[in-house]
Amino acid sequence: MELFEIRDILNATVLCGEEYLDREVRSACASDFMSDVLAYVKDQAVLLTGMVNPQVVRTAEMMDMKCIIFVRGKMPGEDILELARGREIVVMRSEMRMFMACGLLYSRGLAGE
Repeated sequence: MELFEIRDILNATVLCGEEYLDREVRSACASDFMSDVLAYVKDQAVLLTGMVNPQVVRTAEMMDMKCIIFVRGKMPGEDILELARGREIVVMRSEMRMFMACGLLYSRGLAGE
């Protein structure tokens, strides 16, 4: 699945990295606890979270993720977006709750762990 498809499925707004929406991803994970992402996630390309702080970008970078989607209408600050830009990570925002966003992506063929 390409990132522009995820944008459309979740009716998300791209906050940075629009030029990378043609990247293909095969899996996703969802968590508000970055320690869980570091401990349990392997080979995930998309992170869905409601946690809005710079640690989210640093975690995504460590895990080689291509995209962060902030759910529940959360809006990251410019500091977070600047970190993501520097690491070429796409950042999106969706009004959907995490459960619904994950369910929609899964039903459209995006795998979890």
